[in-house]
Amino acid sequence: MRDKKTAVRPFEPMRIVYHLGAHFTDEERLLKCLLKDRDILKDHGVSVPGPKRYRNLLRDTVKELKGSTADRDTQAMILDKIMDEEVADRLILSWDSFLSLPPWVLDRVLYPVAGDRVQGFEQIFPEIEAEFFLAIRNPATFLPMLFSRLEDKTYDDFIGATNIFQLYWSETIERILAASHGLPLTVWCDEDTPLIWPEVLRAITGLGGDVALTSDDDLLSNLMSPEGFSRLQAYLQNHPPGSVTQRRKIVSAFLDKFALPERLETEVELPGWTQDVIDRLTETYDQDVYRIAHMPGVTFLAP
Repeated sequence: MRDKKTAVRPFEPMRIVYHLGAHFTDEERLLKCLLKDRDILKDHGVSVPGPKRYRNLLRDTVKELKGSTADRDTQAMILDKIMDEEVADRLILSWDSFLSLPPWVLDRVLYPVAGDRVQGFEQIFPEIEAEFFLAIRNPATFLPMLFSRLEDKTYDDFIGATNIFQLYWSETIERILAASHGLPLTVWCDEDTPLIWPEVLRAITGLGGDVALTSDDDLLSNLMSPEGFSRLQAYLQNHPPGSVTQRRKIVSAFLDKFALPERLETEVELPGWTQDVIDRLTETYDQDVYRIAHMPGVTFLAP
């Protein structure tokens, strides 16, 4: 057994990557893909531990620290529990509840304690550089899905004093940026994920396009009919795209023809919500996305 007191892993050159969710943008899809390619990633210095090894551990550690910074022995002990590898260039941690459990996602704003949570992670590993990733979703579909998760609340209790037309992901992102003191933050829209999935995987793993990942097309296989997905794979094999943009155009064309509607569409049913409400929320979201894409400190992934 290794002597934890002499562990040096916290001080090796490594970056911890936090995939922060948000809820209903991933449903563990990213983690499943990374675990599927765990051996490939390990060969390139990327560690992807199972979620049971760190989710409760990090949450409990933040509570125990009570705003203080972990010492070196504590950092070494936590990494020893999380990682199998002695060293890694990149450690990827993913959980849609890193910023909040579902009951506390909405309180006048989205993820009101996002900044505190990010600051807490930095205090666990103050000597390891961190990087954050966040997918966002149109409140017109995000709020109904969140409400469906909270079975013990009425709609009025759920909304409370929140003005749904003044919910801005950009404000959540501002709190994350302020708390992380300029650490890298990458953001994308869940609605765009089918077109940019390979780019999302490579941004999170830090690997280039020359590293083949078996999970590049996993998302598309879940969104398209088996026949359509097989035809897409055959087309890409026989007509290799010359650029990322060209690949996106091909994927978009096949999705238009072979996508399964029930996998792409979300029914919106909330008290008092009309098509006008949905349209207003969507317009506000589009404007907010434009704002986020131009925020200093944000790398925005877009088709």
